[in-house]
Parts: sequence; C-alpha cells; structure tokens
Amino acid sequence: MKDTQTLEHNVTRHPVKIAARDVQVYYGDSQAIQDVNIDINDKTVTAFIGPSGCGKSTFLRCINRMNDTIDVARVTGDIRIDGEDIYDKRVDPVQLRAKVGMVFQKPNPFPKSIYDNVAYGPRIHGLARNKSDLDDIVERALRRGAIWDEVKDRLHAAGTGLSGGQQQRLCIARAVATEPEVLLMDEPCSALDPIATAQVEELIDELRQNYSVVIVTHSMQQAARVSQKTAFFHLGNLVEFGDTDDIFTRPQDPRTESYITGRIG
Repeated sequence: MKDTQTLEHNVTRHPVKIAARDVQVYYGDSQAIQDVNIDINDKTVTAFIGPSGCGKSTFLRCINRMNDTIDVARVTGDIRIDGEDIYDKRVDPVQLRAKVGMVFQKPNPFPKSIYDNVAYGPRIHGLARNKSDLDDIVERALRRGAIWDEVKDRLHAAGTGLSGGQQQRLCIARAVATEPEVLLMDEPCSALDPIATAQVEELIDELRQNYSVVIVTHSMQQAARVSQKTAFFHLGNLVEFGDTDDIFTRPQDPRTESYITGRIG
C-alpha cells in the first residue's frame, strides 16, 4: 500500500465532468432515489458511501444508463457529461458506455483469452485500424490496469484462469481500453483479499490522473484512502457531499456523523 504521503488528498480543483440535477429513480411504483443534485469533478476520485440499499449503486448506474436494462426502472431529472444530456434520445447508450467505463463488484472476465478480453471493446467500436493498432491498445490498457508485467507472456491464456485480484485488474484494463473519460466502480474490492484490495486501491489512485473515477464502496476506510470527494447516501437521499477529509472529520449533517461513527448503517 502506498504511504500516506503518496495517497494524500489532492486539493486541486478540477472542472466539473458530471452534473446531475433533480435525479429521481423509480423501480415500478417504488422510488429508489430522490432529488439527487451533484457535480462530480474530472480527474478526481469521488466515493459514494452509505448503508446497503441507500441508492448509491442505483445512482452510479444512472451515469452510464445501466438502469435502461431494467424494464421497471424509470429515471427522471438531468444528468450531463461535459454539458451533454446523456438521456437525450439522440444519445446511443452503447456509445455512452464506451465513454463511461464500468467495473463491477465481482470480477467478470469474458470466457476469452486475456488479449481478447481487452480487445473486445476496441474491436466493436472500431478503434483499431489493424492488428498492430490493436496490439498497442491492448498493451496500453493492460499497463493502465497495472497487470501487463504479470500477463504479457500469456496473453492467449484464459482470463478466467487469473487470480481474483488479477481478474479485477483485467476488468479495469478492459474498461479503459475504449479510452473512456469516466470510470465507474461498483464495490470493486468487495470480493478481493486485502493484498489484492491494496493493489486495486493503488491503481485507482493512478487512474485519476486520466479519468473521473466514481467508486461505490461499503468500506468507509477505503473511501477515506482513495477518494478526494465523498457523497453520503441514506434512504434514497444524497445527504451530504464534500471534500473527503471534511465528510469524515467535520460532517455537517447529523445523519452523516451517525453513519461515520457507526450509530446507523
């Protein structure tokens, strides 16, 4: 794990990458989140924390329209990336998901080779003109996923044959292979052991040099270690949002303080 000097919080103010206003999500007649308003900065790690079922993963999935895949889900309000309304009817969700990568809770490599796992997105989006281009994209993505040195001699072995931590870093490499601008992570370390978790946390800290990273985590310690901004969700509401240090040491809302001190959750 990096020491506190290298992981200390960056107070540089980056421009807003994602702006959400009055976002509501319904599953059938049930309202999952209400009136979420938030500005998420570029080249920053933003953590969503809160008890299970509080709406943090639901809101995360709004940012790449994953809720579109659920028949009973309905999203209202306004979400913009670089000023563009991502729910505009002219926006192709497939193209949006190339721009907004996602890493899930459990590592889910495709039943393909390591190489083909990473090459899949660039192939379907036409990002490589030839095999040499594709080789370069795959190597660059695996390097960004901090796994190139471990797999460079077995690119044609099955991705599913890697350890859990390696699989998750492969999935991160796969997500960045399409050159996204935003990277969403839904509890990316919850299925990993402490050593693999530390490797992924280091990687997240490096990834923010190039991306706006949004991570849902059930671990407040992880949020404190990796993020510069933290949003606390409770019962479908965004209760508080601010600099991570402030949220954990000087929360403004009593509900935030109760959660951080373990009285609710």
